[in-house]
Amino acid sequence: MSKFFEKIRANLPNITVWSFFIISAIIIMYLFPHEGKFRYEFKKNSPWMHDDIQAPFDFPIYKSDAVLQFERDSILNNFLPYFSFDAYQIPEQRVALNAQFNQQWLDYSLRKFNIANDTLYFENAQYENLRKLQADLQNAIDSLLEKVYLKGIIDLNTYYDNTGKELTSIIIVKGNIAEEYNIDDLYTPKSAYETINLQIAQLLKSKNSRLLRRYKDFIDAFDINKFLVVNIVYDEETSNKVKTNLMEEISLYQGMMQEGQLIVSKGDIITPEKFRILESLKTEYELKLGYINTFSLNVGNLVITLVALLLIYLFFSNFRPEILKDKLKILFILLMVVLIIFVASITKKLSLISFYVIPFAILPIILRTFYDERIALFIHVITMLLVSFFVPNSFEFVLLNILAGMVAIFSLTSLYRRSRLIISAFLIVLSYSVVYFGMAIVQEGKVSGIELQNFAWFGINGILILISYPLIYVFEKSFGFLSDATLMELSDTNQLLLRKLSEIAPGTFQHSMQVANLAEDAAYRLGGNALLIRAGALYHDIGKMVDPIYFIENQTSGVNPHDNLEFEESADKIISHVSKGVEMAKKHNLPEQIIDFIKTHHGTTTVQYFYKSYIKKYPEEDVDVNRFSYPGPTPITKEMAILMMADAVEAASRSLTHINDVVLEELIDSIIDKQQKEEQFNNANITFKEITTIKEVFKKRLRNIYHVRISYPK
Repeated sequence: MSKFFEKIRANLPNITVWSFFIISAIIIMYLFPHEGKFRYEFKKNSPWMHDDIQAPFDFPIYKSDAVLQFERDSILNNFLPYFSFDAYQIPEQRVALNAQFNQQWLDYSLRKFNIANDTLYFENAQYENLRKLQADLQNAIDSLLEKVYLKGIIDLNTYYDNTGKELTSIIIVKGNIAEEYNIDDLYTPKSAYETINLQIAQLLKSKNSRLLRRYKDFIDAFDINKFLVVNIVYDEETSNKVKTNLMEEISLYQGMMQEGQLIVSKGDIITPEKFRILESLKTEYELKLGYINTFSLNVGNLVITLVALLLIYLFFSNFRPEILKDKLKILFILLMVVLIIFVASITKKLSLISFYVIPFAILPIILRTFYDERIALFIHVITMLLVSFFVPNSFEFVLLNILAGMVAIFSLTSLYRRSRLIISAFLIVLSYSVVYFGMAIVQEGKVSGIELQNFAWFGINGILILISYPLIYVFEKSFGFLSDATLMELSDTNQLLLRKLSEIAPGTFQHSMQVANLAEDAAYRLGGNALLIRAGALYHDIGKMVDPIYFIENQTSGVNPHDNLEFEESADKIISHVSKGVEMAKKHNLPEQIIDFIKTHHGTTTVQYFYKSYIKKYPEEDVDVNRFSYPGPTPITKEMAILMMADAVEAASRSLTHINDVVLEELIDSIIDKQQKEEQFNNANITFKEITTIKEVFKKRLRNIYHVRISYPK
């Protein structure tokens, strides 16, 4: 049992990585659609490449989205809104009118005939004639008001302002009866007022009498407009209910296919009609398959997911084994894959937006930022193949997004320049648009058949890609990664540590600058991370700030403190700058990747001067070489190996008294060959060919630095 646990403990890192892959596979499996997948791929206006296909069962032929939208638009365009008729307004306004008329008539009569009070008015000789005249006028106006209300008063200004749609007819609901009315047959408040006034004027003209003329001012002053209110109002609830019912009554189908009926033969061109039938069969087939055997579908989804993730594992195992050893890095990559598939799954379930809106190119952009182009492209391709199980047009989706991902990777050469991301987003949108345009022309056979709204989706996609910039910052801080932008910030010589280095140890600062230039040139030639190696080179000797005078590049007074120390003490002083540099870097929160350069830039080499001096002084003693050796570790990446070479070569070149091409070449070859002989590069992924290239870069660079100048006459 103890051996079993020992094996588990020994393989715990591998078990952890495998568990990440297994958990990711299970999550992706549950995110997969739970309906079956149609086995055939087909495109409109292309030949049917499979065997003859017959209807396996009865199924309806679905209308296209364009046809359904046309029918919906037709209903909306021809729909007549519903208005309710308020019958209670007629008696209310008639009662109000008669009360107002009686009161105003009495007041006017008292003033006109100089009658002191109501009693004398009723005893007046003209009372009977006045009462008859009042009744005739009052009945006439009341009758006109009733006729106007029965016909209906409507105000459509608010409706027009809200809908912007002009009406010629409407539906009016009176009780339980709904009838269509022409707008011109109804009154507006203005036309109702004008109509009643016109009718009253005609009535007065037909009954021209002396008594009536005395009441002309009364009739002119009586405001009929007070009793004219809208009694036909828009019924939004009923209108929306009827509209919804009409929409629901639209048939989704335009026919049926009977079991055994031939759909398409091999080699036939898939016309729009056949394409619609095949799409309908695909929809019904996937639904039926999903309902029949959900367990089998889950097993199939799990197998597909495991195969895809196994390919990712094998890719890293063969080409990037160092990533498999870093649990955080592999967790981040799998997390990105799961997140992209999760977004696609949510989009599929909600069906609110097009898949073209989702910025899938964010995946290769982020991976390209923290890893290399090969990883970004491979992970993107695998992820898009998995997402293709969610989308309706798998081939079109995969082609568009893989090409867009490639454009994103190729165009993002320097993400620390924010303009590059904007340019990249534009190029991604352009690639989407151009490829989609070409595919649409092939499928539709004409430009007019292209769905223009997809270009709008591509534009939104490009805008959403810009959120990758803040996402990179979030992931960088969460997972301890380094982006190009952060490396540019670290390489700024105005950073606190570098400013201190230039002030406290100016010689070391100049040495670090030269090492950075040498290492950066070599990294460019080898395709390494030039920004990372430059930042590492600038900080690799910060430990010398503790005792700068013990390092020869900072000794300007001619006094060497090593003259008063034993060789072992001097070696300790020199070697300690590595550990002190690590402490200082951690104190100032430098990233671990930069600290690794500080740890490895001397590897496990010896402090040759003091080691040989000790042997020379004490030839009889057995020397413990470890007392004169750096603690290591040796470089574990190509960039660390380059920095180690550049550091040693630059420092040695400063000790030369006579410099020419031959001397420089011999110096560079001897130093780097010695480091190879001491096996300093055994753990770094660097080849002999690359080391030869590095030597050539150093030789060219140092020749330019130490080139001979002509002597000017005094």
